[in-house]
Amino acid sequence: MADETNDLDEVWPQWKDAVNMSASQLEKWLDTEESQSVGQKEQDGGESVGHRSGRRIIEILTTKRDDLGDDDVEHMHKVVGYVHRHLAQRPTKEDIESSKWRYSLMNWGHDPLK
Repeated sequence: MADETNDLDEVWPQWKDAVNMSASQLEKWLDTEESQSVGQKEQDGGESVGHRSGRRIIEILTTKRDDLGDDDVEHMHKVVGYVHRHLAQRPTKEDIESSKWRYSLMNWGHDPLK
């Protein structure tokens, strides 16, 4: 349990920085066609990895910090890593607002225009 708490303490500030959308904002976003139009889909053409991650992020955001488990902390690390890598790939074109780059980030709980 001590390792889990230390790991949560380590990732928590990074998570709060990376995930800048509330659970309700993310839930609304995930229901849009734009959200569902981006991301790497499984072979069956179903839900994208990022969209599925967004649903998982909502679960984490609506869970008390003290109730988060190892799998939650692991996903938090994954989200932080994805957001940091994706932000580094910012497109140079002007229209960021309606870009697939932004839409993908938003599926992972980060709106780069905030």
